[in-house]
Amino acid sequence: MEKIIKKAYTESIENERKGDKEEEVEAIKRIILNAKKIIIATNNQKKFKVIGDILSHIVNAKIEMLNINTNYADLTRMPAVNKGLMAVDTEKADLIIARGRLGVPGSGSMLVIMDGKGRILSASLSPSSVLHKEDIEVRIKKELIDALKRIGIDIQPLYYKNE
Repeated sequence: MEKIIKKAYTESIENERKGDKEEEVEAIKRIILNAKKIIIATNNQKKFKVIGDILSHIVNAKIEMLNINTNYADLTRMPAVNKGLMAVDTEKADLIIARGRLGVPGSGSMLVIMDGKGRILSASLSPSSVLHKEDIEVRIKKELIDALKRIGIDIQPLYYKNE
């Protein structure tokens, strides 16, 4: 991943970057599909179960819940990202998945997939719950499936039926 990032940085500096490349997306997919330890940055059992159930269909990894109260991330400007960074700073894992508020209260939510260094591999956004009116389990399932699909991991035929 470091070589891919360095090459993309160089392309950007030289004003030659023309968008994502297939090998970049494939590298992200490999990181996710080959993960051996995944931390879900939540202390919410409902969120943990939904995310863990979906991941168990696509990876052969040890999936653990972060043993820290992540509510404190709500005091930051980007709670979802900061929940993930709490996990990066306190755990050793191949993959971190965090879900929380996008920004200010009312801004909706974000599910973010990070590598063990805190680099964002993919993410998905949802509108405010007062707008979508779905149960948290349904919305998180949609967010994770969307975040995976954005980088070419389509589990819909295997797992998810449109509700």
